[in-house]
Amino acid sequence: TLVHKGNIMKFTEGGFRAWGYELAAEEFAAEVMTEQQAKEGGSKPVVLKDRIADAMFQEVLIHPEQYSVIATTNLNGDYISDALAAQVGGLGLAPGVNMSEKLAFFEATHGTAPTIAGLDKANPGSLVLCGAMLLEHLGWFEAAKSIHDAMDAVISAKTVTVDLAGQIPGSTTVGCTAFGELLQKNLS
Repeated sequence: TLVHKGNIMKFTEGGFRAWGYELAAEEFAAEVMTEQQAKEGGSKPVVLKDRIADAMFQEVLIHPEQYSVIATTNLNGDYISDALAAQVGGLGLAPGVNMSEKLAFFEATHGTAPTIAGLDKANPGSLVLCGAMLLEHLGWFEAAKSIHDAMDAVISAKTVTVDLAGQIPGSTTVGCTAFGELLQKNLS
């Protein structure tokens, strides 16, 4: 799904939208059809959609299952990814990847959090889940599953970092180090 504000920013974001459709037509014509072509009975494995950014906020929160891949500009992407991260616990649990055909760079979606640096308060979940995504990318699915299972076990036990504690009634707050140690103990 191409997400843009091309309705008012015709040359920049409208250009992004146009480029997305051009790229799909030139490079992936055998696999991709537009949403309109799908409505007209087309049959290809990928449906290319486009959405106005502000409308997309509502759509992606109400129907996230309809949007497996979002291509957008940096600012729109920051807003939408943060809103989606909030739906699953916050930025502390949101892994990220920048990927091309040849390279993959995994990183937490949050910033450096300088206000809590050195205080043992950060949630390491985002970085740990980046590690799981890296393992999946390398084909090491069993190791990645072990990380996901450990994360599930620790959070289900309601022993969490401060950013999650306010969302989980009856939880026990631990620091970054203790949370990491609990994850390590729960690896299978």
